[in-house]
Amino acid sequence: MFKRNKKSNEAKFIRNVSDGLKKVYKSKLYPLEEAYDFHDLISPGLNDCDFDAKPMVLLIGQYSTGKTSFIRYLLERDYPGLRIGPEPTTDTFNVVMYGEQEQVIPGNALAVDNKSSFAHYQSLAGRF
Repeated sequence: MFKRNKKSNEAKFIRNVSDGLKKVYKSKLYPLEEAYDFHDLISPGLNDCDFDAKPMVLLIGQYSTGKTSFIRYLLERDYPGLRIGPEPTTDTFNVVMYGEQEQVIPGNALAVDNKSSFAHYQSLAGRF
C-alpha cells in the first residue's frame, strides 16, 4: 500500500526536480551566461530539449569489432541505415531512436531542428 504511493511520489519528485532545474537555469544561470558572452565563447545555451532529452549511449571502436552486431542484438532485428560489408564502413554515425515509423533522417536535418537534442551540432551540419 505505501510502496505504490512512494513510487508515485518519487516520479513526481523527479519531474519536479527536472522542471525546477529548468526554471533555475532560465532565471539565474542563463542571464549570467549572456552577460559574460558564455554562449559565444564557450558553449551554446541550453534549451528545454536538453533537459528533456533521454540518455544516450555512444559506441566507439575500430571496424569489425562488433558495434553493429551489438546494436542488432539489443534491438533483436536490423535497423534502417544498417551497413555491413567487408570494407570498413566507419565514415558515418547513426542515431537509433524509438519512433512509430522506421525512417532515416539525414544528420544535417537533425542538427538544424532547434527542438531536437542534436541542435548543438548545427555548426557541423554540412559535414554529416
